[in-house]
This record gives sequence, structure tokens and C-alpha cells, in this order.
Amino acid sequence: MVAKIRLTRGGAKKRPFYRLVMMDSRSKRDGRAKELLGWYNPMTDPPQVDVKIDRVEHWESQGVQLTDAARKVVRMYKRQKGLTGARAQQGAEKQEG
Repeated sequence: MVAKIRLTRGGAKKRPFYRLVMMDSRSKRDGRAKELLGWYNPMTDPPQVDVKIDRVEHWESQGVQLTDAARKVVRMYKRQKGLTGARAQQGAEKQEG
């Protein structure tokens, strides 16, 4: 199985809503997902994002790749929550010391 983390589209016409899912890369865009990892609503200002970041990192460690769109959604979530990776850790350490 070749798995990917990608977006599936939901919502009404001209009112998109996306789910971040892990699924077989050969399945349809809105096909059956193996696991729901979060959601993204681009229609609000600012866009609403919720991601199970621990599950995304788990699947990445298993070799599952993110699509470009999914990577942008995860990056947006991390930015909103202030989880910018190693740079945030280094910055927090410098402020404390």
C-alpha cells in the first residue's frame, strides 16, 4: 500500500470544507479514508484549522508522505498554535537564559 496524507473536499457548491486524511494514494479524492487527521475551513477569516499533530507525525515516521496542500495546512496549523519546530524551541531557550 502506498499511503499519503491529503485533503478530501466536502461542503456545498462554492463553500468548500476540507478534511485532512490518511488514505491509499490510488483511491479517489473523496474515497474511503484510513484515518481522519483533522479539518480545514478556508471560508472563515482567518481560516480555521484543526490537526491531530501527534497522529500526523506518527504517520510521517512510518513513511507516509504529505501532499503539497496537506503540508500547507499542517504548516498553517503549527503557525497558529506557535509550534514552529526547532526554531521556536531555540527562541524560547534564548529568552529564558
